Parts: sequence; structure tokens; C-alpha cells
Amino acid sequence: MDLTDIDTILERAYQNGRPFFLCLETMESKLKIAIQKSGRLFEDSMRILKEAGIEFNNGVNKLKSEAVNFPLEVFFFRDDDIPQYVEDGIAEVGIVGENVVIEKNRDVKMIDRLGFAKCRLSIAIPKDYPYKSTQDFQGKRIATSYPRSLSIFLKKNDICAEIHEISGSVEIAPGIGLADAICDLVGSGSTLLMNGLKETEVILQSEAVLIGNKALDQTKLSILEKLRFRIDAVKKSKNNKYILLNAPNKKLDEICRIIPGMKSPTILPLAQAGWSSVHSVVNENDFWGILEKLKEYGAQGILVIPIEKMIL
Repeated sequence: MDLTDIDTILERAYQNGRPFFLCLETMESKLKIAIQKSGRLFEDSMRILKEAGIEFNNGVNKLKSEAVNFPLEVFFFRDDDIPQYVEDGIAEVGIVGENVVIEKNRDVKMIDRLGFAKCRLSIAIPKDYPYKSTQDFQGKRIATSYPRSLSIFLKKNDICAEIHEISGSVEIAPGIGLADAICDLVGSGSTLLMNGLKETEVILQSEAVLIGNKALDQTKLSILEKLRFRIDAVKKSKNNKYILLNAPNKKLDEICRIIPGMKSPTILPLAQAGWSSVHSVVNENDFWGILEKLKEYGAQGILVIPIEKMIL
């Protein structure tokens, strides 16, 4: 850093009414993270960072944005380019679909699964075709934006088919006579139905993942661990709910066994004799089954509350 940089830092500090020692954070090393520049993955990626308590200077059509309270710089790229940029070190980490990581096959490290943007890469055919097995694809033409992933699947199943690599609007290929089938990402499946297609084979499951460059120095690794800690707390909160209920004391043992919480439930006596208030944490996927048992054990006044952050 030269004197010009220091002068700029001082000028910004005085303009913002901030003491110089607080402005030293601008000199700190920052972790560079790449995310999709537009679309649903952009929105979900920014949301999880903001839920992790990271605030940004927002701008319109900017290439990058800096966090104001965490040593992080966000770069906005096309999702297909993110694995390459992370491998090259232009960004040290990135949030991208697992399907893109597999398809691009770059030398990056898979750090974490993030639990959002879940979808699958599947082969679909016209809905009136009497599909029996993967051998129906022998000699067929398949249109896709994921030639590498499709090629691996065909080779694994000993299928010889013609791959047409196209980008965008893959689902119209059978309708215009370009291909007999398609291989594309499927979420709800509504796009397939709208184009007269049906899903046959799932090639791979995908979700948003955090990837990283394999040669991060200790400073960047330290920042990355702090970022992962925050993201992990957000992820855990999404899958769990805080539950409060009133329970008869004679059934407390049974109730505590089905809602053990992180360590054990909190039990507080109520003013009414023979009853207690039980506080615990339950996994959202298990909640409805647990609720039925709680009712069997006489639980009343059951409240379920979202958890904003969860740190174990």
C-alpha cells in the first residue's frame, strides 16, 4: 500500500466522521467470493450472507460489492464462469450450483453444501413416448447444456447416443425436431409439462455449494472459517424450530424423550399444580410426527417459533 492509498483512507474516514483507527479495517485482507450476477441463485446467495449478519454497499449493475462489517468482497459473475474464476484465484471462494461444478470439472475444493437452490439434472422425453428403460436412448439424439454430465451417464449405462450441445430453451428441442430427448435441470417439473415432456432418468441431484481455491493462505482460511461459522448457524436455524408447551408432570419423562433438544429440554413449573412448561428445539422434518405423540401424552398450548440463528 502506497501513500496515496493511505491518504484516500484518511480522507474517507474524516468525511464519514470516523476515527482513523476504525478505518484501519479497510487495510485488512478481504476474502473474495464469487456469486451469480442475476437470477434465483443470486438472490438466495445474497440472502444467506445477509442473514449471516453481513451488510453490503449496494449498487446497480456493479461488478463487485464490499461488506461494511466483515472482511468480504463479493464479485458478480455468470454462474458457468465461477468454477474457473475460483480455480484461477480471481475469487478465492464461490457459491454456485453443484451441477455447474461437476460439469465444468475445475480444480476447486468443495467446502460446504448450502441447502438451497435444490434441483436435479434429468433426461426427459415426449410424454406420449412409451418409455421402458435407459436402453430406449440407444441411437437417439439428446439435446443438453450439460454434455459432460450426460456423457458420463451414457457411458456408465453403455448407451450410444448423439449429444446435441445447446444453450437455453433446451426443452423445445424435441418439439422442433432437433432432438428425441433432452437433458436439463428440473425443479418442480412444470416447465417439462408445459412443453409436453416427462422426466425419465435423474442423472444427478444438485444444490448450491460453497467452493474454494485449493491454495488459500492462512489469513484467508481464517476469514473463511468465520464465514462458514456464520452460514452454519443460519443453516441450522432453517431446519429447526423452537417449541414451547404445557405438559402434565406425570408425562414429562416420555415427552423429554421425544423432544430432547440440543442437550435437554428446559422445564419450568407452572402455577397450576401438576403441570410444567417445556421448552426445546425440534427438527422441522420431524415436527408433525412429534406433535402427534405430544398430544397423546397430554401436551397443551403448543407453540412453534422460528429460530433466527442456531449455534451449537
